[in-house]
Amino acid sequence: MPEGYDTLAVRADYPILGRMIGRYPLAYLDSANTAQRPKPVIDAVADFAFSHNANIARAMHTLGVEATDAYESARAKVARFIGAGSPGEVVFTKNASESLNLAANALGASLKPGDEVVISVMEHHSNIVPWQMVCKRTGAKLRWFDVTSDYHLDVAKAQAENLVNERTKIVSLAWVSNVLGTVNPVAEIASQAHAVGAVMVADGAQGVPQRPTDVAGLGVDMLAFTGHKLGAPTGVGVLWGRHDLLESLPPFLGGGEMIEVVHMDHSTYAAPPARFEAGTPPIMQAVGLGAAIDYMQGLGLAAIAAHEQAITGYMLERLGAIDGVRILGPAGDTDRGGAVAFTLDGVHPHDIMQMLDARGVAVRGGHHCARPLHERFGITASTRASVGVYTVEREIDQLVDAVVYTRDFFAGRGVR
Repeated sequence: MPEGYDTLAVRADYPILGRMIGRYPLAYLDSANTAQRPKPVIDAVADFAFSHNANIARAMHTLGVEATDAYESARAKVARFIGAGSPGEVVFTKNASESLNLAANALGASLKPGDEVVISVMEHHSNIVPWQMVCKRTGAKLRWFDVTSDYHLDVAKAQAENLVNERTKIVSLAWVSNVLGTVNPVAEIASQAHAVGAVMVADGAQGVPQRPTDVAGLGVDMLAFTGHKLGAPTGVGVLWGRHDLLESLPPFLGGGEMIEVVHMDHSTYAAPPARFEAGTPPIMQAVGLGAAIDYMQGLGLAAIAAHEQAITGYMLERLGAIDGVRILGPAGDTDRGGAVAFTLDGVHPHDIMQMLDARGVAVRGGHHCARPLHERFGITASTRASVGVYTVEREIDQLVDAVVYTRDFFAGRGVR
């Protein structure tokens, strides 16, 4: 493990990790699905509920002012966390899926027949379906990057097919694949998109929790991510966008607080970010996100990245040594995300998931909301283990023992 990173001290902040599953200690290896919450986040949410709960902006009493201050403080923390130009570039949503839908609908309002939108085969469904819907509605064409046999975007094929061209209006890609762990060359592709006047959107749901984030360095125009993969409560997400771009876009949802003036025959809209936050927002959840960011920054973002790279490398090494296991994604741990998907010869991922759960190991089995990617490699599903700031080698060893047990059980061998 990285020098100076005390994983056992980190684990002490996560009470749930002390649970037993039957007679086995919990080995929580599903952080790519949702991360566990540290005690400071739980305490911050409880304190807000106990002492400051009120609606924001519209309530001028003491509690309303306190709630508004807490909500806007969380927005400022997010802005600093990702290197945004100002808090006004941070839009709160309920999750990354809503953020991507917001981007697709707002940007898609100007699409017309003949325009093109580019995504990739490795995208989460949340970065496929909204663009499909917008293209169907507007007559624009949806195109995509293929994936190579070694689990990277097929940039050479894309260049040969002139994938990003003068008809391209939007490019939207995952920063880090939620299945393969592949880290995509987002900055490079953003440069190509900008060269033809296209807008670049990144799905940062797997990237932001695992690596220091700088939106300027990524070169993107919009970045979506979710709070619960950072250790925040569920129900809060973020869409960051360049302020000038946000100012040029129409609202996605209509309602309270996103307006400037409402008449019976027309309305005018507030400036960003309020324009994109119709109705009562996820106030308490945003406060929790702010607390999660404080916690992560206290651990050190570089230290977190180093820890997750090291523990992912250990998992790749140990899983890769099991006969019958096929790992999906780059083999090396360098510049790779912490999600490790794999198959086991002759055993369905749902059966693997249940067998592992019976031995205390929490993983995910299925297509992980990335069915086209699984089809690309000729499989219907996979098992995915994923690490977090609190993952230790003992949990990886428990995973490996459980996978070997499962393999031998289904092969009819003697098992303990």
